Amino acid sequence: MRSAWGVPVLAASLLFAQVVSAFDARAPRTIAARGTVEVAFSPRDDAQAVLLRAVADARKEIYVQSYLFTSRAIAAALEQAQRRGVRVEVLADAGASRQRGSQIPKLAEAGIAVAIETAYANAHNKVMVVDPHGDRCAVVTGSYNFTRSARERNAENLLVLRGNRPLALAYLDNWQRHRAQAVPYRAFLKQPE
Repeated sequence: MRSAWGVPVLAASLLFAQVVSAFDARAPRTIAARGTVEVAFSPRDDAQAVLLRAVADARKEIYVQSYLFTSRAIAAALEQAQRRGVRVEVLADAGASRQRGSQIPKLAEAGIAVAIETAYANAHNKVMVVDPHGDRCAVVTGSYNFTRSARERNAENLLVLRGNRPLALAYLDNWQRHRAQAVPYRAFLKQPE
């Protein structure tokens, strides 16, 4: 029996299969719930203050993935963390890193390791992984961009998931995969826009 869609369905199916395989898809992981969850909704809650506390609590490492990053307060907190001996590394979206007011150049000038994600139309993650190897680990995520608009004008959410090392390590693994594809900031600046 032949479908009314015929050849177009077959062609679309083959194309879809090629696209899916290009992303190296794998089954999602299930990680047991443990630890605590802190939630903030902006602009009603001070989500930025929640995020800044997570940065201030860091003792060894902070791995950042950002889309928009114009918050001077968050940039200053990361610089301060680095000065107190915390390893800070940042991945940023290519287009957003060149945006007016971006704090990415400032972070790089401060000696923070910055790399730019160029493999995606948008590197839309908003994540911080704090001390992923220890019991005090935290994953900060949600829709919250690191911007004044996210803090004051947008409807955003922010989660801080503390004390779940398998979750923190899963986020770190994802961060490392993205870092392996990213371009160091200084090399990115030499590329044409």
